[in-house]
Amino acid sequence: MSRFGGTMSHSSQSRRDFIATASVGLIGAAALPHAQPQSQNPVEPTAGAPPAFGAGPAFGPEVSTSTFAEAEKLVQFEMTPDERTMAAGSWRKTLAAVYERRVGPRKVAVESNVAPYSQWNPVLPGRKPGPAREMFARSKNDPGPLPEREQDIAFAPVTKLSCWIEQRKLTSERLVQIYLKRIERFDPKLRCIITLTKDLALEQARKADAEIAAGNYRGPLHGIPWGGKDLLDTAGIHTTYGAEPFRARVPTVDAAVVRRLHDAGAVLLAKLSLGALALNDIWFGGQTMNPWLLEEGASGSSAGPGAATAAGLVGFSIGSETGGSIVSPAMRCGINGLRPTFGRVPRTGAMTLCWSLDKLGPMTRSVEDAMLVLRAISGPDAGDLSSVPSRLDFDANEPVKNLRVGYFPRWMKENPATDVDRAALETAKKLDMTPVEVSLPDWPYDSLQLILFAEGAAAFEELALSGGLRELKAQVPDAWPNLFRQARFLSAVDFVQMDRFRRKVAEEMARIFSEVDLLLVPSLRDEMLTISNFTGQPSLTLRAGFVNVSETRSDWAPDPKNPLPKFNPPRRVPHGVTLIGRLFEEGTLCAAGIALERAFAVAGERPPGF
Repeated sequence: MSRFGGTMSHSSQSRRDFIATASVGLIGAAALPHAQPQSQNPVEPTAGAPPAFGAGPAFGPEVSTSTFAEAEKLVQFEMTPDERTMAAGSWRKTLAAVYERRVGPRKVAVESNVAPYSQWNPVLPGRKPGPAREMFARSKNDPGPLPEREQDIAFAPVTKLSCWIEQRKLTSERLVQIYLKRIERFDPKLRCIITLTKDLALEQARKADAEIAAGNYRGPLHGIPWGGKDLLDTAGIHTTYGAEPFRARVPTVDAAVVRRLHDAGAVLLAKLSLGALALNDIWFGGQTMNPWLLEEGASGSSAGPGAATAAGLVGFSIGSETGGSIVSPAMRCGINGLRPTFGRVPRTGAMTLCWSLDKLGPMTRSVEDAMLVLRAISGPDAGDLSSVPSRLDFDANEPVKNLRVGYFPRWMKENPATDVDRAALETAKKLDMTPVEVSLPDWPYDSLQLILFAEGAAAFEELALSGGLRELKAQVPDAWPNLFRQARFLSAVDFVQMDRFRRKVAEEMARIFSEVDLLLVPSLRDEMLTISNFTGQPSLTLRAGFVNVSETRSDWAPDPKNPLPKFNPPRRVPHGVTLIGRLFEEGTLCAAGIALERAFAVAGERPPGF
């Protein structure tokens, strides 16, 4: 029984049913000023008369003018006293019933795998996205002899590991054992693994070795151990979302990306940590730490993939991004994060945070590694309505001369840009790329977050209604529990307006990419993190150098009661830059990334102590 009062017994009537049984005095007096008094008996409405708003039964709790006066503060819209009186008097007949889907009596469950009817299409009308051809040419560099030290094998990129495995200089089983020993030694410091899949990994590794020995080599991921962010469903294996209410969750079907990596012969070694429900780096097992600076978090929400890849605990990993969750841990942990174009990689079987923003992508120790993984996981899947067919045109040895690299002059002069960012632009010039100054309108891009908050609150509505959000470890103002509760008070009109504003922003990005081939931006520049995620542009974050920090960095809003630890002398940590490309042109993006990676010559340095 609903807790709401009112005429609940009539709430199942349609507006037309109500009109048929209501008195003319209720529904027709305004239209008939000279009408004679009517009897109290129900009368049939005039044939063909349509239903009217506000003619249904009253529903829900009583509201007053003061209810609206207070609510106006939340949505920043002011009514006159007369307008409030009318709104309060009619609310129970005009709009209260729209909540029946949620509060009953005729509740309707909307399952978690049901996507919204409206879908975000990053491709503007009349434009053809992506490359015209399908081509993939990996580098042909000799990987050299297999290193004697296991740690040198562990930190090798997939480009080398795959060659050693193909040449049968290294077995998948030995590589799994190397990583298992490292996990046992280092995960207690990092807290980056939620579920270790040791038995499955050894089984898959032995199968890979047998297939390769028989001449059945599946490709560059065959036999490579990997870790998946623990929002990817794995059949028969816990998938927890890093959140207390889902600790015992065991799906029965693999996510599309997991299935494709299995088909490529990759070896699932671990389910990796994420901030609870894909926010920041705190999960039910604690905080995942940065291998380069163990006093600070690895950043999130792909914290586990960032830390495990940087510490040499897996060959590669899969992360996800909605608003920065690949870019930020890739920056913090000094690895490569490739956020694909929205729609390229299917999200079937992955936790939904935001249907129109979520993206899955590789996190690796070299740029080319990311493309090897992207090739295996790309392509549409019927379970993800936003996934689309796309081509991948990539040549690891493609010349980058004359590529037009856009940059924002003001952004390069102020925080969060550093000397490393400015030096990266100079390196691009030395590679004969052509720098081009670009600009964007001074618009309130952060207002787009309304879409994220509304979709996120919808995705986890049941958790909010059941009280499950209270079980999460992080209960600060900038964590999901508070934000999802606040989102109940967002305006639906503003949501539609933000959706329209989003299209305007996409048109501005299309204008910029008519002038340049890619953008080079400070990785954590707030505007571009927001813009490029909402427009669906692909991005590549790669290590470009090192900076010194005098205090730990945090994803969370500052808390004066708990100041961050400071260092004297400052600590040396990696720093990355981010390239942003045209829709579905990850090939160009990563060709430029490979050239820059070689020129920076800093990718090989490892976190001390690992």
